[in-house]
Amino acid sequence: MNKVNLKEAVDQVTQLYVYEKIGVLNGHVLSVVNVENRTLDFHVHEESDELFYVIEGSFQLETEDGLTRLNTGEMIIVPKGIKHRPVVKDLTKFLMIELEGTLNKENSGDLYEA
Repeated sequence: MNKVNLKEAVDQVTQLYVYEKIGVLNGHVLSVVNVENRTLDFHVHEESDELFYVIEGSFQLETEDGLTRLNTGEMIIVPKGIKHRPVVKDLTKFLMIELEGTLNKENSGDLYEA
């Protein structure tokens, strides 16, 4: 068992858009990432839900229903099968939880390393 401080873990990530794996839970990867000035293409995860938790900052999650703003300390779960994309303007620090193998270069901005 490892104790993890989310704020310390994400602050140790020195580059933008680099997903740092901090744990695995029942086949789901927990990663922290710093993002700024990035809007990804719309995409869908067919196999699993996806969780975004805002450690610091804010962003908008866009779906076919519109934009949802999330701020520090807030989270949202995107159900599988929902077309979505994060819209990030200012530096935002995230915890992401998704099924192992969900993140790839096509849906993470082309900088994800498995």
